[in-house]
Amino acid sequence: MEIFEFNEQGFKVLMQFEGWKIGMLRYCERFSAHNGDERHLETDEAFVLLEGSAVLYEEEKEYVMEKCKVYNIKKGMWHHIVVSPDAYVVVIENSNTSAENTERKCYP
Repeated sequence: MEIFEFNEQGFKVLMQFEGWKIGMLRYCERFSAHNGDERHLETDEAFVLLEGSAVLYEEEKEYVMEKCKVYNIKKGMWHHIVVSPDAYVVVIENSNTSAENTERKCYP
């Protein structure tokens, strides 16, 4: 049995297993406003809101997330998440997701 926990700000990968990684996303400056987007070129990315509130932006759409629902962003889709200071979000993606296969764009 392995048990993982993350109580800091930002994003941290907690475990990797057979090609997938699971991380926890918490409030920090990067996730406090919709100030840019990213897209992963080789994998989908799934988000699950456990606590707090969050808005998931996907291209031209905006989703107010509901707790315990899975939101899957398909590979190649521009997206960003904004979370409340008390938010806990689980993030699941392919373990080879990295800067080399992710594109980012910032907004002024």
